[in-house]
Amino acid sequence: MKWLTGDGVAAAVAVGAATAWGLGWRGVVLLFAFFVSSSLLTQIAGGGGGRRTARQVLANGGVAALAAWIGSWSLAAGALAAATADTWATEIGSFSPRPPRLLTTGRPVPPGTSGGVTLAGTAGGLAGALFLGTVTTLLFRPPRPPLALITVAGLAGMLADSLLGATLQGKFTCLTCGRASESRNAACHGPMILVHGTPALDNDGVNLAATVAGAATALLLS
Repeated sequence: MKWLTGDGVAAAVAVGAATAWGLGWRGVVLLFAFFVSSSLLTQIAGGGGGRRTARQVLANGGVAALAAWIGSWSLAAGALAAATADTWATEIGSFSPRPPRLLTTGRPVPPGTSGGVTLAGTAGGLAGALFLGTVTTLLFRPPRPPLALITVAGLAGMLADSLLGATLQGKFTCLTCGRASESRNAACHGPMILVHGTPALDNDGVNLAATVAGAATALLLS
């Protein structure tokens, strides 16, 4: 599968199996709606090669799989709506004609900076949440999660992702050339030193927290 690494395939199978166990084929279709739409957008935007590792698969789909395994469609849909909204916001936002602004301060930041938001990206996130919510309401018979509930859960997850990206996510700088990176292990001219945030919280950790926020919002609104 060109969108997954070898270990990503194994993780995706595990996530899919847990989802199928709890929610049946409808849950698997919901999972595919997130994965296929997000992977296509990533490839269109030219971001990250579109190949997801096991860690990335679990960060985006692990909470939804756990919720599905216990039979909670609302929590699963809320988590997937958050992952969808966040991914769509990132990829659609990359086409913004204006530079992103940091959510917490409003100052312009380079494209791709965690915590940076654009109007185009925010609109893309809303579209992603609506998309996942619409698929959910079409798949599940009553009682089913209302479209508004899933959309709000998706937006809450997207906001949590941007807020954590702007405040707690670790950011590093090369001690030799000054290149900025969000990975301590980035290959550069010298050692990477922490300049902002928490070193243990990387992009995958932020994505996981966003899906937890989406699921929690769905739980509170149910």
